[in-house]
Amino acid sequence: MKGFLRFLDQNKQMPISFVSSRSLGSFALACVFLGGVPAQAQRRHTRPRRAATAKSVSHQLQTPERIIVRGAARGSALLHPTGETTYSAERADFTNRAAQTVSDMVATIPGVTVLQGNGPRDSVISVRGSGARQSYGLKNLQVTEDGFPMTQPDGTARADLIDPHAYEGVDIFQGPASTLYGNYAINGAINFRTRSGADIHGLELGSDFGSFGLFNNYVTIGAGNKRYDFMLFGSDVRGKGFIANSQYNTSTENMRLRVNLTSSDRLILKFVNNVTDTSLPLRLSLNQFRSNPYQNGCANAASAAAGCASVNLLVNGAYGVRQTMSPQQAGLGRFDRRTLVGLRWEHDFDPRTTWHTQFTYDQRHVDQPTSTTAFVGPFNSYNVQTDLTNRGRIGKAPLTSFVGASFDYMDYGYQVYNLTPQGGATRGALNSTSYGHQWNIGIRFQEDWQFSPLWHAVVGLGGTQSDVGAVETLYNRSANSTTLQHITANRRFFNLAPEASLVYTPTKDWTLHTRVGTAYATPGYSSFFVTPQGTYGNNTQLKSETSLGFDLGAEWHPSPSINIQATGFYEFYRNELVSQSAGVNTPAGSYTFNAPASEHRGIELGATWQPLRASLPGARLKLSYTYDNQIYTKYTETLSNTTMARNFSRKGNLIPGVMPHFLDARVLYDQPDGWLQGLGGFAEVTWRSSFCLDNTNILKAPSYALLNLEVHYDPPERLGWAHRLHSYFEVQNVTNQVYAAGATDISDTLLSTAQQAGRSVLANKTGSIYAGAPRAFFGGVRIKF
Repeated sequence: MKGFLRFLDQNKQMPISFVSSRSLGSFALACVFLGGVPAQAQRRHTRPRRAATAKSVSHQLQTPERIIVRGAARGSALLHPTGETTYSAERADFTNRAAQTVSDMVATIPGVTVLQGNGPRDSVISVRGSGARQSYGLKNLQVTEDGFPMTQPDGTARADLIDPHAYEGVDIFQGPASTLYGNYAINGAINFRTRSGADIHGLELGSDFGSFGLFNNYVTIGAGNKRYDFMLFGSDVRGKGFIANSQYNTSTENMRLRVNLTSSDRLILKFVNNVTDTSLPLRLSLNQFRSNPYQNGCANAASAAAGCASVNLLVNGAYGVRQTMSPQQAGLGRFDRRTLVGLRWEHDFDPRTTWHTQFTYDQRHVDQPTSTTAFVGPFNSYNVQTDLTNRGRIGKAPLTSFVGASFDYMDYGYQVYNLTPQGGATRGALNSTSYGHQWNIGIRFQEDWQFSPLWHAVVGLGGTQSDVGAVETLYNRSANSTTLQHITANRRFFNLAPEASLVYTPTKDWTLHTRVGTAYATPGYSSFFVTPQGTYGNNTQLKSETSLGFDLGAEWHPSPSINIQATGFYEFYRNELVSQSAGVNTPAGSYTFNAPASEHRGIELGATWQPLRASLPGARLKLSYTYDNQIYTKYTETLSNTTMARNFSRKGNLIPGVMPHFLDARVLYDQPDGWLQGLGGFAEVTWRSSFCLDNTNILKAPSYALLNLEVHYDPPERLGWAHRLHSYFEVQNVTNQVYAAGATDISDTLLSTAQQAGRSVLANKTGSIYAGAPRAFFGGVRIKF
């Protein structure tokens, strides 16, 4: 192996500048593309990493040690935008723990919450409450990995294919950001960074194991020099799950290859593949959750214990009599595959001008018998991006100019089958079909000008034309006939997104920024075809949602041991797209509507402190806190029953699904020298406040606080071969709290008295809550060759 691998000392080349204490030159240079920087050249801080390193602007943490600006890209790779609130988590923040899902990567980042989705790694990431109302995936965000798009043209991205062991870090750009990131960047963007082959420099084998039958075996291979950089990762994860009918097996392969063809030309090849095979429990009502959170004794619906969820399946699979089945009896689950292949060409016309062009093919094939129906079909996506950046000057003032264009297209065809009581997710007759496409074509530009040593300004404009064309066919069956109903959606949307930001650095200790950003998100194809009753049907009147947001933030770094970042935000939404569950025993489960006007406002705070830097340099404190208040300012909801309909104003009500308060605090210690060098650990407290589950604000998901403990050991080099061995042990949820890890919004109910149903009725409404894990123990080992 060593004969094959070559370590690159020259690999520490730096194509962009260091930060100076009194200059904002790095802001102009932050427009350098991630794709234009060799992956192995993206270096870490020489000081210990922070769990969530806030970069409200491209100004980096200023310390006496060397600091390197990591540029990121627009278009072909995410930009690290000047003036936009940006936080990052680095590998050191999540590598010394079980790190089963993306939630372990972003746990300490302000403004970010994670809810449990439909599957072991299907985490619902929410930035400033953006995706908190979803039951799965990552919505209202543009997601990339190494600069390649992971969000398909309909706005869907999923975290199933993310195994944290493969990654060097993650950057989260917060606030309305469609100027540069296009459609669906209504609350920002996320870029995942895989590890550099040159940094890996060999072969790593690892295993994680622990409670609920968890086993994760993984391998990483890496090599690189000035001509190439190669990383290959593979993992196989399986477990029994802690909720009945949640056993799973998922495998992931991830590869990145960079080849320098010439001194000015580079090719980057990207490949990701994930297969998810998981059984799936049903989401519970609040009362079910309280009586039986882990769904014990629910395997047989006829003799089920209290608090069990069930589905009512058509006996003949087409119409008529239904039979009650447990998730195990029905065979509910997800059996999905996702494959992505991308190729990027980077060309330097001269040292100041860089051109990127890339193509990405992305196929998502789903087979999801998740409720009374099975959703089956392929989703093929194609994405082309090209962009040009010039780093010039106006006089002596740096000016970075960017222009880019993109086109993505998705064609799909899915079928929805009724499930039968025969078990094993046996399909019955067709319930509905849908065939169609969605494409987005966009163009954007930005001017990034450092007009004085202390001031920095950015202006930009982006626009997207979107087209959705689809036909849904509904099959209405009875004993005498089958009738077909066709629903057509032919919609076009055009949206513009200007932005401007201003950054001021009065001293080396302070950086202040303000930003005005805009964003938009068009309805996805699936939301056009689900009615408020959770059945497939006509909902084609949906409009694009848009937002206008204001950020005001500061970063204060008075000494190498203290760093504090705070940002206040106020965002105005029009036609906000809100999703709610209609209950378990509905074919589609959830539906989407437009709220005409709403407001999101809050504060984000991140802090890092080394209280005894001289006497106890290995001790650190890290804090992340977010206050997020979201209300309807104009929305009248129509509720109906079998005999009547009534309108109810929601003006001033909290938007359900959004946690008003969430906090993460860690006390960490790593022994830097002596006999115990390499020994470390942390204690972590995570607190989430209660939040509303319905538009009337009657029902709330309960608040909770969790305590996690971890200890790890990385032997120092003086111990010889033992230095290659890493190990850890972690206890999660030490106090064994019962908590709601995922809770989707539910619809309100109109009683026969024309009144809204009260708490007692809503607390029995199913399709909302997944319990979080009880006390759990995990350990792991990793060895490097």
